[in-house]
Amino acid sequence: MLEYTINPHGAEPQSIKLDGQEYLWQGDPAFWGRRAPILFPIVGKVADDTLRIDGKEFTMKQHGFARDAEFEKKGDRYVMVGDGQRENYPFKYELAVTYRVEGKSLYCEWSVTNKDNKEIHFQIGAHPAFNLLDYNPEDDVHGYLECYDANGNVIIPELTHYLISGLRKPFDTPKLLPVEGTLLPIKNGIFDADAFIIENSQVKAVSLFDKNRNKILTVGSSTAQAYGLWAPSKPGCPFVCLEPWCGITDTAGFKGDISERDLSHSLRPLEEYKFTYWIEVVAERQ
Repeated sequence: MLEYTINPHGAEPQSIKLDGQEYLWQGDPAFWGRRAPILFPIVGKVADDTLRIDGKEFTMKQHGFARDAEFEKKGDRYVMVGDGQRENYPFKYELAVTYRVEGKSLYCEWSVTNKDNKEIHFQIGAHPAFNLLDYNPEDDVHGYLECYDANGNVIIPELTHYLISGLRKPFDTPKLLPVEGTLLPIKNGIFDADAFIIENSQVKAVSLFDKNRNKILTVGSSTAQAYGLWAPSKPGCPFVCLEPWCGITDTAGFKGDISERDLSHSLRPLEEYKFTYWIEVVAERQ
């Protein structure tokens, strides 16, 4: 059975193992110090790091604050409660996180509940990083990625935006993910222009293959509205992030209210929003 550990700081997975093999990136700060952070109450960046709520401006850094918050463990749930007093997110809410294993799959189940007497607005998403098995910096290709739609069909997604300083700008003409056949090769420099951002609910799952094209694992969410593929553009980076999102970074120059952000979600008082993503280890090492 799959084994995992969770840190209450950020309610973030620290390890995902099967038969002693570690699949989750272990957070070396030389490349990226995180492992699988929760993105809340924003995904990506807000333009000028400024979040606008009901005519007021608040500073909000990339991917929000849940990843750096302490969660309280209550039974099998990790819970963070917002009391409306936070200086950059003046809403009352509960963010609860539950993890469970079924066979070779880890299910990450999150819920946001509005505890306020007014409508609240947010985004939420996942950012897990996975080791590139048998990584050798001298290899031309370190692994491959393949994308799937809601029916499990292999697709080559269309890219409508690229990133400049973490914000979306439209291509003059949409482009296809630069695959070879159906597989995106993970090469040195593939993420030099930042992440690939796949929009419009095209992709619900992505599989990681090793450099010999053996499928290693799949990360998916039936409700994903966007999907990010990313790794730091640093020589020798031995991991890749597969990121299902219900939210997305701002377009460059956006100055609207939080409720007007692309893929913003709203809850009336006492309403609940659920987001689940899963990580399936496909096979033991051969």
